[in-house]
Amino acid sequence: MTLLNPDRPVGPRVENWSPPPAPSSETLKGQYAWLEPLEAEAHAALLFRAYLGHDELWDYMPYGPFHSAAQYHRWVRDTVADKGHLFYAIKNLESGEFEGVASFLRINPAAGSIEVGNINYAPALQRTRAATEAMFLMMQWAFDAGYRRYEWKCNALNGPSRAAGQRLGLSFEGVFRQMMVVKGRNRDTAWFGAIDTEWPALRVAFQSWLAPSNFDAGGRQIESLSALTQSVRVATDPSL
Repeated sequence: MTLLNPDRPVGPRVENWSPPPAPSSETLKGQYAWLEPLEAEAHAALLFRAYLGHDELWDYMPYGPFHSAAQYHRWVRDTVADKGHLFYAIKNLESGEFEGVASFLRINPAAGSIEVGNINYAPALQRTRAATEAMFLMMQWAFDAGYRRYEWKCNALNGPSRAAGQRLGLSFEGVFRQMMVVKGRNRDTAWFGAIDTEWPALRVAFQSWLAPSNFDAGGRQIESLSALTQSVRVATDPSL
């Protein structure tokens, strides 16, 4: 199509790209984490046990807390029936237990955009290599499948989630004010994102952090992931 005004700025052409597939029900396997499509019968009871006694985990989620295994089972059953997103149950291979969930959502192959969200890690999974590798495996799947943009959004008051998005190498893109009402309260939403041209460097950063040589005999990291991804991020969250 010929532009009426050739001097008007327009975006660059996207060459040799076609819409990627939607996520399928494949299992994502790493050295520390294993992500299986969430199923009520297979995972709900195990996850409820991992979350039990930690109602604070649901403070920034649009659902929960759940006060019985049956209630959580029903939620999982009804949630996975909605094909607009794909939930994973996360198994920590070091403990052998299912200890968290995460999902792909706002899946838009035509735009090449996909979001990771609904991330809820039981205390046993938090701050482990499996927790980080789970996020790496999902990001890797998305970019390897051909997505151009990978998004992370969270309640703007959720400081740990904002820090986590930045640690993973996602750039701060702003706060959408009064974006929604959650549990009867206003929610401003902080946005983070990474794009396909940043993925090669992010992949190297994750692989370097996950390497056994990056941990001492006590399992403590030698170089932080934040330091490894710092040069990739194009914008830093000013709240951190």
